[in-house]
Amino acid sequence: MNFIKTDINDVWILEPRVFEDARGYFMETWRESDFNAGIGKAVHFVQDNESKSSKGVLRGLHYQKGEFSQAKLVRVLQGRVVDVAVDLRQDSSTYGKYVAVELSDENKRQLFIPRGFAHGFQVLSDTAVFTYKVDNVYAPQAECSIRYDDPTIGIDWPLKEGVLLSEKDLNHAVSFDIAEKF
Repeated sequence: MNFIKTDINDVWILEPRVFEDARGYFMETWRESDFNAGIGKAVHFVQDNESKSSKGVLRGLHYQKGEFSQAKLVRVLQGRVVDVAVDLRQDSSTYGKYVAVELSDENKRQLFIPRGFAHGFQVLSDTAVFTYKVDNVYAPQAECSIRYDDPTIGIDWPLKEGVLLSEKDLNHAVSFDIAEKF
């Protein structure tokens, strides 16, 4: 596994070693000991999640606060997305900044997002199957959401037209300025 630093501390792009031949390919997507050595700290994942979405679907920007905050290791099994992590750590030099990475079934990249970040993604292909590991269970009472188009953050989402949002993301997300931070 190749670990690539991003412009934001503690957010990592992971590129697996892929072994291809006439039959197809094989890759190891995650091994706890290698992962923890690669990012330089111990993370213990407790839950896996998966979603399937259509082109233009934008999920996020979501996070859980307090004792229910979550680190995530995300990847795409089918299709292509742009994945975004926004730094909500008030003591960070990159507070309010974001990282955007294309993840696809072709590049097989993964993105590690530590606790203290809001997360979202937009589907660029006809459909996408998205999966992620989290280090804390889902707690609906601790869930928060920031508007995907918040001007303070200024994310340059690739698809401007045909954006599809959930009712929750459309009507209950707040601006970055009033969102709870870490």
